[in-house]
Amino acid sequence: MTVSRISGTVGSPILVTGATGKQGGATARLLLARRWPVRALVRDPASAAAGALAAAGAVLVRGDFDDPASLAPALGGAAAVFAVPPVAFGPAGPDHELEAARGRALIDAAAAAGIEQVVFSTVASTSATAAGSAGKAEIERYLHERIPRSTVLRPVRFMTNYLGGVLGIDGIVHGVNRHLFPPYEPMQVIALEDIAEFAALAFTDAARFAGRTLELAGDQPTPVEAAAEIARATGIPVRYEQLTADEAAALGPTIAESRKRWLAGHRWHADIEALRVIHPGLRTLTRWLTESGATAIRAQLSAT
Repeated sequence: MTVSRISGTVGSPILVTGATGKQGGATARLLLARRWPVRALVRDPASAAAGALAAAGAVLVRGDFDDPASLAPALGGAAAVFAVPPVAFGPAGPDHELEAARGRALIDAAAAAGIEQVVFSTVASTSATAAGSAGKAEIERYLHERIPRSTVLRPVRFMTNYLGGVLGIDGIVHGVNRHLFPPYEPMQVIALEDIAEFAALAFTDAARFAGRTLELAGDQPTPVEAAAEIARATGIPVRYEQLTADEAAALGPTIAESRKRWLAGHRWHADIEALRVIHPGLRTLTRWLTESGATAIRAQLSAT
């Protein structure tokens, strides 16, 4: 695979933001494995995650969305950009205005550098506007206005979420996975590796994916089916429990509202069969567990 179909010169790097995180890290690793030159935007080049990227072949560049002047050197000479939402938090929780401002700063810097292609990976949409999506929606709109060959990826829940939860949701604790989802209704999931695959496809054929928005999922087991599959793959008993309304409310208004919206029928809607035509290797939960997930879950559970 070459970079000859990306805007810019052959051999020019792809700048990856969020490279020390989940989506950015998966994308950087895949591009490096396929011999694409990668430039990783990091705030702390001395961190262990940044060091691992450098050891894998990425060129580290320091940059901060809150310091737009730092973005120009990072973008200079790049062929394209892979970006993830520059999430911001304030005293009252997520700061959507700051998130949007950070996204616009990156897009403006990319446009000023003459970059014509940006792949932006955000979050899956539902049939109703989700709480917390305003900043991301503004970045998507601005991206399409400013960058000629822009592609938006909207992945659903990550399969790696089974490795650990936040705020009492997800992960596996004492053999139990807990979440908002009804136990016997389909729940879409995606492997991080497949988000990276779709990004690589967009970079390979920029014209084909220009202006497109793809809702991404790779499988849709029920939570009970997923727990049973994890138990089979790991040899560790796992069961699923749905959070009650009171339990969700105790975790905060955002969680409570998300549970209410989900139960009202506002669900993710990725067309998995159509995605499989674009990317035939799209992973099911079973395949992800076989490849890496089961080993990672066993290691995580043995450490707790």
